[in-house]
Amino acid sequence: MPVETAVLSLENPVFHTYLLAASIMILKLMIQPWITVQRMVQAGGGYRSPEDAKKSPLNPNPRAGQLDINEYVDRSRRMNLNDLESIPAFLVVGLLFVIVEPTLLLAQVLIWTYVAARAAHFIAYLTAQLHDVRAFCWTWSSLSVIAMAGYVLMQALSIA
Repeated sequence: MPVETAVLSLENPVFHTYLLAASIMILKLMIQPWITVQRMVQAGGGYRSPEDAKKSPLNPNPRAGQLDINEYVDRSRRMNLNDLESIPAFLVVGLLFVIVEPTLLLAQVLIWTYVAARAAHFIAYLTAQLHDVRAFCWTWSSLSVIAMAGYVLMQALSIA
């Protein structure tokens, strides 16, 4: 009789797929605020809070307008907010999906579709593509998460 691999083990190819994708998405989620900070420093503005426009070692020459919306900075901030709306749900449902043991092919298709769609969404947002392009990319990532959640739900209901 073969020894079964633990579901949450690196020996489980579905879990391994999830670990790779989740790590990539967490890095994206954590790097985007750094991109925003870099843009704020580069623009010398786009700050959000009144205290950010006061004289300090990081802002030695405050000037009027530093709290005004700066599109270059704000685009990065919106990208981060979009990540915060999407990535946590993927991280949770992806783990639940691993636990219910889908086939490797199904897991790879849904998980990598999500990652690829989010990468395409990032590029579309970064390069100021039409909303239609961003929406197309977002739709694929959303459908992947919905499919995983639906699969988890169906598996859970089949046991009840």
